[in-house]
Amino acid sequence: MELSQRRWARVGWWTLAFVVGLCVFAAPWSFGSVRVGKIDAPRYAASNLELNLLPPSWHSLPADDAARIERVAASTAYVPGRVLGTDALGRDVLARVLAGGIFSMAIGLSAAAVAVVIGTLWGSLAGFAGGRSDAMLMRTVDVLYGLPSILLVVLLAVAVDGIVNRVGTTLSPGASQLVSLAVLLVAIGGTSWLTMSRVIRGQVLSLRAQPFMESCRAVGVPPLRQFRVHILPNLVGSMVVYATLTVPSAILSESFLSFLGIGVREPVPSWGNLASAGLSEVNLVTSRWWLLAAPCALIALTLVALNFIGDSLRARFDPTATRSRW
Repeated sequence: MELSQRRWARVGWWTLAFVVGLCVFAAPWSFGSVRVGKIDAPRYAASNLELNLLPPSWHSLPADDAARIERVAASTAYVPGRVLGTDALGRDVLARVLAGGIFSMAIGLSAAAVAVVIGTLWGSLAGFAGGRSDAMLMRTVDVLYGLPSILLVVLLAVAVDGIVNRVGTTLSPGASQLVSLAVLLVAIGGTSWLTMSRVIRGQVLSLRAQPFMESCRAVGVPPLRQFRVHILPNLVGSMVVYATLTVPSAILSESFLSFLGIGVREPVPSWGNLASAGLSEVNLVTSRWWLLAAPCALIALTLVALNFIGDSLRARFDPTATRSRW
């Protein structure tokens, strides 16, 4: 890697560590309970409506909001921190953004893991089997490439959501939310493995032609042992690189679907549904732009950092990558 590329990779690692550390170490606060008057409620659940839409501490505070804070504080009620203000239900925006980061990154990492597992198995089977099996498996990949992946994710999410709503009388709200999250990560991961399968297939075909694999076949090493001992360790570099490049795509897909109301839903926060809620607060009458800017800024920081890291890993492990692109 060139010096400039190493610097950008270092920036990406530090930025990602900052965002992840901020979300993880703030979890006891962002997921904790607060006391609002005589009501105990999670920070990302509904709280006192008398404190709705307070601006951030660095924003000018209207006189009526200041009067409300003094009145509620006098009644010993909890006044949320105002680093990023509160939303329409009086919930602390900073707490919800940090809690939403945990959900968004967890879904992105899980979906990327699903894509890596499916892509590795599919590409390895196609490259190792060869012949008609290879042709059939790769023609299936070609067909899936011709279909819009986001549309497939939306259709699958909507279809499963309809099934869940039909049996909603037997499922608790928490179970329905877990089913929706599971379907979301499976749907995203199930449409993100196509490029991975092609890369792995090419690597397997290249490894099978190497002299050490010919020696394995000559001495009668079983096919499963050939793959497990000799081929799979040589695929780790490609798997790590493309897994790193798949995570930003998965996080962006989750945010996009949650923005449309198909992915993570209230009261569970994610960067996507927080951006969707903040968009309605940007209007010609009163523009509360920070409600939209906070989740979008964290999405942008995370995606840029992951792309820097992925490019650096690709330049390190992929011999065909362009070294002078930076």
